[in-house]
Amino acid sequence: MSKANAPIYQIKITLKDSKPPIWRRVLISSETTLPKLHDIIQAAMGWYDSHLHAFNIHGEQYSAPSPYDPGHLQEMGMKSTNRKKLNALVSGEGDKFTYEYDFGDDWQHEIKIEKVLPPDPKQKLPVCIKGKRACPPEDIGGVWGYDTFLEAIKDPNHDEHEMYTEWIGGDFDPEAFDLDVVNLRLKSIT
Repeated sequence: MSKANAPIYQIKITLKDSKPPIWRRVLISSETTLPKLHDIIQAAMGWYDSHLHAFNIHGEQYSAPSPYDPGHLQEMGMKSTNRKKLNALVSGEGDKFTYEYDFGDDWQHEIKIEKVLPPDPKQKLPVCIKGKRACPPEDIGGVWGYDTFLEAIKDPNHDEHEMYTEWIGGDFDPEAFDLDVVNLRLKSIT
């Protein structure tokens, strides 16, 4: 089956433990491979793909193989993402799994298949149709470090206000979300 004739998954990507929630709703082909889904999540959320990642789907962990250490996945009890298509790993509508980005900061994302839509050869995929809030900065210390960062940048009297403001390069709006920018990033994924 060609991707143009494959059902479309409407997925919701939610950054776990973020309050208020940070999320994206994206349309993808049901035949999307895990490496491509990784790229889609990175682009949709606004990450920079500078850390390791893993999918946990029904108790099985998948990650990208390293060309420098071919045995590392097996040592970590993981399977390779190569050639794994999403529709072969999930049951469809309502199914959920997790995506972890940056094993140090431990950004956990819940991926939910919200809807299975009929094939639409005219629909450009992937495409983000909605989202809320800005992606946290990389290397901030996970959700809990992000909470500290937000407290500090909001309060000029906070001990770490100046350090964080300088580190982020000025202003940071945690409520910012630009659908056009996200779709521009997604457009580069082929």
